[in-house]
Amino acid sequence: MTALTPGLTDDAATTATTPLLRMRSVSKHYTVRTSSNPLQRPSMLRAVDDVSIDIQPAETFALVGESGSGKSTLGRLALRLIEPTSGSVEFDGEDITAAGASRLRALRRDMQMVFQDPLGSLNPRMKVGQIIGEPLRVFEHLRGAELSDRVAELMTAVGLDPSRASARPRALSGGQRQRVGIARAIALNPKLILADEAVSALDVSVQAQIANLLVELRERLGLTYLFIGHGLPIVRQISQRVGVMYMGRIVESGPIDDVFAAPAHPYTRALMAASPVPDPTVRRERIMLKGEPPSPLSLPSGCRFRTRCPLATAECAEEAPPLIEVAPGHLAECFFAERIAV
Repeated sequence: MTALTPGLTDDAATTATTPLLRMRSVSKHYTVRTSSNPLQRPSMLRAVDDVSIDIQPAETFALVGESGSGKSTLGRLALRLIEPTSGSVEFDGEDITAAGASRLRALRRDMQMVFQDPLGSLNPRMKVGQIIGEPLRVFEHLRGAELSDRVAELMTAVGLDPSRASARPRALSGGQRQRVGIARAIALNPKLILADEAVSALDVSVQAQIANLLVELRERLGLTYLFIGHGLPIVRQISQRVGVMYMGRIVESGPIDDVFAAPAHPYTRALMAASPVPDPTVRRERIMLKGEPPSPLSLPSGCRFRTRCPLATAECAEEAPPLIEVAPGHLAECFFAERIAV
């Protein structure tokens, strides 16, 4: 059993290409007052706690986990939309943790976002063509026919009829609205796109269409995605690597096929057991987790998952489990990782 530091293994760190996004020991803690008594000390909410990830160029890295696990917070830390409590974030080889406002503004063209709510993320008073063209007007200073041609090109690229450029968001379906959001996100040829639950608000059939579009754009444009999602089938369809988050920590990560074929953490196994399978002849092991997730204001000692884990022992309460490499690039934060993955 080999204990590792969070992030890549030592071998992977030296042989991989330079990551487009590198996060090292990143944390985001909030001070929360749970009482109106001014004499009572505030509590600490550890939304993200000492997380390290690398995302390679033209790769899709997915984050999965229950609501409240810290996925969206980690995504916003990656783009420095919120400030980390500690740790560092490097984008394209540059440490952006302490970048000033002017530098961040320049970086925004290379770091874009697709939101969960396709209607709420679009200005209802603007027409589709104006929404897609806005970043081109701001950063590229395009006007007139040149702007219209570029907007039409972007609409075609995401599967929208350019004639809908004069429509407003409420006149479109949910899937069409999300295509508008994607067109806006790729308008400046960004390097990284954060897709935060980008398909979860859509019908199942539309989810697959948008997922296929994201894959197609990644292959055609060389995009890199940090994809946050709940649905494991979509995550498997779109991603090369996956990180499983629980209570602010990444408890398992690795190549998508390896993690799905041999999950090495009890929490990952429970998530997969709860995921629906389209084939009615396939039977999955039913894994029952005990109780609800603990309060983020009062985390368990040792392993954070131990209060719900069917394998928990006294050792799990005494110390935090090490990060174990169960296969090349496949890591799990569990004392029993090697046994589970077999």
